[in-house]
This record gives sequence, C-alpha cells and structure tokens, in this order.
Amino acid sequence: MRTSRTLRRVTVLLTVAGVLSLAAAVSAQFRGGGNRGFFGLGGSYDPDTRNAPYDGRFTWVRLKYEVANGGYYYRCPGCPSNLPSWAHGWENGRYRSEDNLMKIMDAITAVHPRMDATNVLAMDDPELFKYPVSFMTEAGFWQLRDSEAQSLRAYMQKGGFVIFDDFRERSGLGWAQFEQNMKRVLPGAEIVEMTPSDPIFHCFFDIDSFDIIPQSYDRARPYIAGIYENNDRSKRLMAIINYNTDVSDFWEFSGDGYLPVPDSNKAYMLGVNYVIYGLTH
Repeated sequence: MRTSRTLRRVTVLLTVAGVLSLAAAVSAQFRGGGNRGFFGLGGSYDPDTRNAPYDGRFTWVRLKYEVANGGYYYRCPGCPSNLPSWAHGWENGRYRSEDNLMKIMDAITAVHPRMDATNVLAMDDPELFKYPVSFMTEAGFWQLRDSEAQSLRAYMQKGGFVIFDDFRERSGLGWAQFEQNMKRVLPGAEIVEMTPSDPIFHCFFDIDSFDIIPQSYDRARPYIAGIYENNDRSKRLMAIINYNTDVSDFWEFSGDGYLPVPDSNKAYMLGVNYVIYGLTH
C-alpha cells in the first residue's frame, strides 16, 4: 500500500516538474538561454524585502542574518552587486527555489500554500512566530546576535521547525561556524546524524536511502543531521540540516535545463517531506 501510494505521488511529481521544466525552458529561450548567476568580486547588495501580511495560509519563510566575511560572493542576473549568502536564489524580487517548491506543494499535497508571496524575516522578528516552518541557506556564513539566539531558541521550543540547507566549508567557514551558533541557540542540544528510518523521511514520500540525495556541484558526501527535542529521538525533530549538499539548488534550477529532471524530483521529495513534517509535528 505504501509503495503504491509513493509511486502515485512520484508520478504526479514527475508530471508537475516536467511542466515547470518546459515552462522555464521556454522562458530561458527568451532570456537568451538562462543564467545561473556567477561568482562576482567586490561589492554587496541586500535585496529589498517586501513581506506579505500573515493571512493564515502556509507561507514559506526564509531567515536572514548578518553575513560573515566572504559571504557576499554570488551575483544574480541584474543585481548591482553581490548578494548576501542568506539571499542566494533571489532574482527580480522573488526566490525561485521556494517559488518552485510551493508549486509542487500546491499540486500534490493538501497544504495549498500561499503562492503569491514568500517572506524573509530576521530571527528576532516577532512575526516569525506566526510561521511554523523556516529556512536558512549558507549557514556557514551565519553571524548570530544574542537577541536572535534567544528568539530562535523560543521559536524552536514552541514548535518552530528550521530547515538548514546549502552550506559547506568555504572561506574558512562551514560546519564549525554553524555548530557554534547552534550551541548558543540551544545550549546542550546534540546534533545527530539522521537515518533513512527517521519519521521525517516517511511523512509523505517514503525515502529509504540517502543515496537519492542529488549533488549539483558539491563533491563531498552529503551529511544529513538533525536536532531533536530534549535530545530524544522519540520526540519532535526541531531542525533538519543538509550539509555538503544544496538540495534547494535543484528546486531553483529544476526548469532551466541545467540539472536532470530525475534529480530535481528527488530534491522535491525531500523538500515536500520537510514541510509536511514541520506542519504536522
């Protein structure tokens, strides 16, 4: 029964991702073949944040933070200078990775998230407590203020679920920086290696092996970790951590022809499970 259910969902996922791929490919032809951005030198540009007011619908929230040295390096098409690490994927006022993931969520789940907006919030913004799931990219460049540590701790302890994605050792920063920050957020919390048997990998799609995790440009083996409430694996998972991998890269570029559709589907399966788990636990 579970295998049949998963196969049906994968079939729908393939269909939806194929539509996204076709639409974006056509768009890319009119843009001159698309553009993944590039590593630029010098300058920094923080994109404008125009958050939609809370209306009860599930809304994707990206966490912004003060950026460590070296964290401004990614130039997006049309950006006047390099983006901060927390804003990777921003283009023309939107974040393509979450836009595409929300399209998948809307098509194959009963969540039906807000489609006209995704929000960006600081960790010490009181508005964050209205949103049960939040997302951070490039946590190796994350510099944490005391007020943010206190607020994020309260958010996670009250039921908030955080997805950390797209970070690795870069510019002398990476896991150590992230781990140091999490010790300030949740003193005494243990970061544990996840296994395919953990409930988050079976709350919508059944993911029985981490061999499905696609790699875009990272060459190291992906490491998937988590933080459980009270360090008890029988309790709620408070955070999922994708290290040495960039799952959201496949969401962002799934329709541009740069990345294989089967790999993009696997990344969407992970993303859907993450959101569903965060909403139901």
